[in-house]
Amino acid sequence: VQLQASGGGLVQAGGSLRLSCTASGRDVNTWAMGWFRQGPGLERDFVAQIDSSGDWPFYADSVKGRFTISRDNAKNTVYLQMNNLKTEDTAVYYCGADPARVLPEPDYWGQGTQVTVSS
Repeated sequence: VQLQASGGGLVQAGGSLRLSCTASGRDVNTWAMGWFRQGPGLERDFVAQIDSSGDWPFYADSVKGRFTISRDNAKNTVYLQMNNLKTEDTAVYYCGADPARVLPEPDYWGQGTQVTVSS
């Protein structure tokens, strides 16, 4: 399975971005997918995950109410809509996919996309 993440960029605090992650190599419709991030000098942390049906999203407390994870199984793609971005959201964002669950970490990782939030 290969995961290709995109959608990162530079945005001002309070702004929005939408990240996408598309899987190839096999159908991941029955897999859990999620997002993690690694800020400068920090360890990689969990951000959000979603089950195969898309009905049960789960978020880290730091992004709850601001970020929304969703998926389009017809496109083998997971999204992360990020609103009201803060400078502390600056990080490289990685998507992950796993046949069961993405926590504590998924079996497959994307290459990462940089998100920079300026003040």
